Amino acid sequence: MPDSSTKELQPEERHPVQQRGLYFEEFDLKALYQHRPGRTVTEADNVLFTTMTMNTQSLHLDAAWSATQPFGERLVNSMFTLSTMVGSSVAQLTQGTIVANLGFSAVTFPHPLHHGDTLYSETIVTDKRLSKSRPGQGIITLEHRGRNQHGVIVGTAVRTVLVWCRGAAE
Repeated sequence: MPDSSTKELQPEERHPVQQRGLYFEEFDLKALYQHRPGRTVTEADNVLFTTMTMNTQSLHLDAAWSATQPFGERLVNSMFTLSTMVGSSVAQLTQGTIVANLGFSAVTFPHPLHHGDTLYSETIVTDKRLSKSRPGQGIITLEHRGRNQHGVIVGTAVRTVLVWCRGAAE
C-alpha cells in the first residue's frame, strides 16, 4: 500500500529510464562482465542457423554421417556460438552506444558446443582509448568468452568496437 504522505505518480510524471550499453567512460578494465541469461541451444537453433546462412557442412546437418566422425554426433555451428557469445553482450555493453563494429581477431573454438548445452558468455575489456580521428568516440577492445554449463570454454573472440563518449551522441 502506498504511503499516504506521498502522491501516486502518473506515468507522464515519471522520469524515463532507457536500457542502454556503456559509454566509453563507463567501460571498466577491471570488470568481468557476465551476460545473463545463458542460452540453451537446441537442435532447431543449429539447423535453422546453419541452413539460413547457407552452410552445407554435414557436421551440422547430417546425423548419420556425423555419427561416424570423431565426436559421434552433430555439433553446433561455430558461427552460431560466436554470434550468440557476442549477441548476449549487446544489452549490457553496446546497446545504443556503439558507432561501429571494427573487427574480430583471435577467434577460437577450443571445445565443441552440443545440442542441449547452455552457453554462458562473459567479457573483459583489454584496452580502451579515445579515437584520434573521431572526436566524441572511443575504441574499446573486448575479449568475449563462451562457456558451457560445465564451465568449459567453447569459444573466444577479441572484438574491437567504436563507441560514443558520454554526451557526444546527443
